[in-house]
Formats: sequence, structure tokens, C-alpha cells
Amino acid sequence: MRNMPTFRGVDYLHLESLLNEQELLVRNTARDFVEKDVLPQIRECYRDGRFPHDLIRKMGDLGFYGANLEGYGCAGMSNVEYGLLMQELERGDSGVRSFCSVQGALVMYPILTYGSEEHKQRWLPALQKGEAIGCFGLTEPGFGSNPAGMTTTARQDGADWILNGEKTWITNGTLADVALVWARSPEGIRGFLVEKGTKGYSSSDIHGKMSMRASVTSSLVLSDCRLPASAMLPGAQGLKSPLSCLTQARYGIGWGVVGAAMECYETARHYSTVRKQFDNRPIASHQLVQEKLADMITELTKAQLLALHCGRLKDQGKLEPAHVSMLKRNNVRAALDIARTSRDLLGANGIMDEYPIMRHMCNLETVKTYEGTDHIHTLVLGERVTGVAAYK
Repeated sequence: MRNMPTFRGVDYLHLESLLNEQELLVRNTARDFVEKDVLPQIRECYRDGRFPHDLIRKMGDLGFYGANLEGYGCAGMSNVEYGLLMQELERGDSGVRSFCSVQGALVMYPILTYGSEEHKQRWLPALQKGEAIGCFGLTEPGFGSNPAGMTTTARQDGADWILNGEKTWITNGTLADVALVWARSPEGIRGFLVEKGTKGYSSSDIHGKMSMRASVTSSLVLSDCRLPASAMLPGAQGLKSPLSCLTQARYGIGWGVVGAAMECYETARHYSTVRKQFDNRPIASHQLVQEKLADMITELTKAQLLALHCGRLKDQGKLEPAHVSMLKRNNVRAALDIARTSRDLLGANGIMDEYPIMRHMCNLETVKTYEGTDHIHTLVLGERVTGVAAYK
């Protein structure tokens, strides 16, 4: 980007004063990683539609995977520290944060929570280091917002399980050494660890995306895929198990999009101070521009406060799934509005990939949809305040 100063954060209400030394260390470590390793290459990766593979092991070395989990090599960060990590990664790109989020919240978390000791010993240290990659197979071509309608099946054949079905919109699918696949068994929905190379299991990338281009998005096919009994997560039974994983990931999204909003806002704010129009004055001197900046910094600050409070609640064991729905819904909306307004302030330059705004704006359209659409979270909030489930 032309003449952009080094990013120093966006902190209108002195929120740094609410962070302790360890939280600031995590944030600054992640911020330095994004500045040094992500931003110099992410524009080209987005252009080419490829994930920056060199980041995988680097993030593992820094302890980013499963960072808020305990044991098996995990960093054991607080949930606020983890949220700050997600914020900084998404300031780089939603695809980078999504990779890390899927690895930790959607693969490592369920293995730690529902897996056998054998599962934990085999997979968690390797996933934590980035030596292995995982994916989460829940969404199907016919069932996204309604996972209870899944048609992927698991039936027993002697001591084995036979899986049949298809999963789609799976982040990291073709990269994954292990897929956590959810299927309907006679006893209810169960989770299975399916290793790459298993007969009857295949994956392919989804092409033609105009969003999340620096992220690998795939389809998984299970055709008479035979698994040993040991592949099933013993503690996962029923739809609540995969939904609990999504709650973990949504929490990270609520923080992550703050980072994207910060990058867009700061780009627009700086641009408005150097771009001159009408009597050679910076456009920041005009009332309409200042109104947009005032609205953006207000909504961004509210999103920061909501994320921080939810993080404190999570660390106290008080954060509920409906709270996470508010966090995800509000902060994604705010980030998308900030990205759109920032694009507007840059005029025609706003659509150029010389600036990060259009990339973030396109990515946020996906983030608004995945892991619970804006509409679904609206209905979750509606049910919470009325006691009536409108989506049933």
C-alpha cells in the first residue's frame, strides 16, 4: 500500500489499559507475525487463489494452533489471549485466521473433548505443531443451516463402520491429514476421524470463489468408506457435539473480524488525510468524510468491547452459546459495514488490491455466512429473549 505507516492498532477508548502483560505479549507477537510473514505475500496469494503454505509450520512453532487448549503441547492461553490472536490473524486475512481456527476449534478441541486417549496422543501434538492438518466435515450440499438434516450415514459392519455421504464447503479439506466427519448412525449423530488415504474417502477443491481466495475450500466424498471402531470419537454423541465445536469457532470469529475492521478503518482514515480534493484540502477535512469515520470508529470500538467482555466471560466459564451468537452476528455486521464504508472513502482506489479493503470486504461476505449465518444467529437471539424457537 502506498505510504501506509506501520500499523499501531486502533484503540479509541484506551482498551489496552484493560489488557494484562501476557495478553499484550500474545497480541504483539501475533501482530509482528502478520506484519512480517502474512502481509508481504497475502495480496499475491489472494490473486492466485492459493493458501500461503509456508505459514503452516511457522504458526505451529509460535503455538497458534489450539492455543487456548491445555495439554498435549498446547499453549494453554486464556480465551482473551486467544481472541487477540484471532484478531491479529484476521487483520492479515480471513483465510489465515480460518485455517488456524479450524485446526484448533474444530479439530483439536473435539479430539481433546470427545476423543479417546489414543486419539489425543496420536493427533494433538502433531496438529499443535502444524505437522498434521485437520478439517471438520459437517456441512452437506443439501444441509448447511440445518445440520440436523444430514444425510451422511454410518452403519456397523462387524467391528467396522461404513460411511457414505458428501460434505462441502470444508476449509482445509484437501490439505487435511485427518478429517473429523459427522454422520448419522442408528444411535444418533457420531463423529469419526477419517485419515487421508483411507479407501472410499476422497476430497477435491472448490474453484471459482470470489471470496476467501487465500483459503482452501473443499468437498469430501465418502463412498463405502470403511473405518475401524477405534476411528469413532467415544464421547461425541448427538448434534450437541458438533454444535459445541462451532461455538468455539464462532467465538474466534467474533474477535477475528475486529482485526479485519481495524485494517479497513485505519487504511481509510490514513487515506483521507493524504488524499486531496477541492482547493487542495485533504478529504478528511470534509464533514461527510468525518461523519463516516466517526460512525466507523464508534462501531469498531463497540465490537472491541463486546469481544473483550465475551472473552472475560468465557474465561470465567459464563459464556453461553447465545452470547456467542450475539458476538458473531454483531461483530461481523459491524466489520462488513466498516469495510464497505472504507471502500467508499477510497473511491475508485477502493477496489484495487493495492489496498486491503476489497479483499477484506469479499472475505467478510463469507464470514457472515459460515458457522451460522446472520439469519440463524438472529433467530438464536430471538429464541433467547422470547423463549420461542422460530426456526423449528
